[in-house]
Amino acid sequence: MATYVIGDVQGCYAELRSLLDTIDFDPKRDRLRFAGDLVNRGPNSLEVLRFVIDLGERAKVVLGNHELHLIARAFDLRCRYRGETIDDILEAPDRESLIRWLREQPLILCEPEYDLLMVHAGIAPAWSVDQALTEAERWSQIFRSDDFLSLIDDAHDGSGDRWDEGLDGIERLRFTSNACTRMRYCYPDGRLDFSFAGPPGGQAKGLVPWFSLRDAKRDGMRIVFGHWASLRATPLSRNLHVRCVDTGCAWGGSLTALRLDDDREFSVPMSAHC
Repeated sequence: MATYVIGDVQGCYAELRSLLDTIDFDPKRDRLRFAGDLVNRGPNSLEVLRFVIDLGERAKVVLGNHELHLIARAFDLRCRYRGETIDDILEAPDRESLIRWLREQPLILCEPEYDLLMVHAGIAPAWSVDQALTEAERWSQIFRSDDFLSLIDDAHDGSGDRWDEGLDGIERLRFTSNACTRMRYCYPDGRLDFSFAGPPGGQAKGLVPWFSLRDAKRDGMRIVFGHWASLRATPLSRNLHVRCVDTGCAWGGSLTALRLDDDREFSVPMSAHC
């Protein structure tokens, strides 16, 4: 039995199947973990989503920013943007059950047997691991309830970029989802920045990668995340206590799986269809 964390698939179904062939994936034996952004940008989001759902307990997923955008679109809370490729899901006859399944998925997955903390974007510098799990579960409880629309009716309005223990209500929840699904850079005081997505070195003065503000000894776990394909071009992507598994398949890169049992990576290149 082996367990793999797979980076941002983003609708690249052919590449996902090729990657599973490369690792000789056996659904009766092996387990898959997906670090968010199953959908959007690539050509086959519906096939990817249905395939992962059909894996049942063999696959676990955390939500990414593209899943949250899909759900917002499904409820007419955001507009379609150029390059979006989720119409196949929005027009599917099983759309309602697909969206419901996504709403049941967590923001953070913790698996102590692998010292694994999996999240799409990152863990806020101000949080301990326990607090991150607590805040993520607080958010998920509402996202699974009838009040979930308030969590995605934000249109990326710039709020929810600063953590304070005194935060409550929607501001606390927005910070949680922003940190877990959108964060790349922070200011030294932990305030989130969403203005730059490139690799370290090109950011504005004062901005640092979120994980540079975390203490590996305090965490005591390896944080595996996606969301930041350009980070792979830097040595920071293989930091001892963090690992980025987004290798930019939908952008002309590759799709990558990290085998947790021995820390080995496997990748397949983007095909002409993605």
